[in-house]
Amino acid sequence: MEFDQMETFLAVLTYGGFHRAAEALHISQPAVTGRIQALEDSLGAKLFVRARSNLSLSPAGKALRPHAEQLLRTVALARQAVREIQPSAGSALRIAASLSVCTYFLPDVMKDFQKSNPKVMVSLRSGSSLQVLKMVLDGEADLGFARSLNHPEVETTTLRDDPLILVGHPAHPAAQKRRVRLDEVEALPLIFYDMGSSDWTLSQGLFRRAGLLPTVVLEVETIEAAKRMVERKLGLSFLPQIAVTHELRRRKLVAIEIVDAESLHRNLDVVSPRHRPLSRDAQAFLGLLQTAAAAPTAMVSQLAKRRTARRRK
Repeated sequence: MEFDQMETFLAVLTYGGFHRAAEALHISQPAVTGRIQALEDSLGAKLFVRARSNLSLSPAGKALRPHAEQLLRTVALARQAVREIQPSAGSALRIAASLSVCTYFLPDVMKDFQKSNPKVMVSLRSGSSLQVLKMVLDGEADLGFARSLNHPEVETTTLRDDPLILVGHPAHPAAQKRRVRLDEVEALPLIFYDMGSSDWTLSQGLFRRAGLLPTVVLEVETIEAAKRMVERKLGLSFLPQIAVTHELRRRKLVAIEIVDAESLHRNLDVVSPRHRPLSRDAQAFLGLLQTAAAAPTAMVSQLAKRRTARRRK
């Protein structure tokens, strides 16, 4: 029984097959098959059961799994302990995040982190939520940030809610009213972005469930493009709260409350590999993220002020 055999066993389990495990480990599929066969021979038991196109654990595989996971974690902790006492000019932190998180949430956190950790080289890659998850699973990123990420092989921590909110230019009549009904929004010029994305589906579904058809005047590719169009009074748009925090605070945009529809909630999550402990740098970065996520947002402040004003009337 060897370490690479146990690592391969968990890779086959994680990725659901020998071919995908080979790709993740950067070895050939015959090498994966050979390692699993050697491990089964040493244990005297089959570890996987094939049922048509599905691969599942045998009773022996289920018994081995927690011990294999503990072994990988112990080895990772040992490597990390030795690495952290070695004299070095600097260390590296690899981060993967969705484009909106990279653009609107991470810059301030990165600034604070590098101020406190000037010798740490940070690598930041962007992608869709599924791409971010894959980078973490494949060991290409130490931390991943996106929306609603869940997988049995990662630890998921929700940083905060990041709703889609309806925003408009302060001069727009709906923005001046601040509170509108969904059927009123239906008739207003709306700007949507990234057709087919989760954001697009979430905002379109709000109207579909009410039997309404939104008036779409523009469809653009990115959040930033949609925001610029709203700033130029071309229409209203449902945008992520993190993307418009500064504009709301500076009154360049106004949040509009839809009084008869549910809020469009999404989670902003951070994920890390379940079997690889976080380095000190990753732990420090995560702490800064949690502090930044706990800060009150402009949208929350606006809604609180409106509720207070209504109670006084």
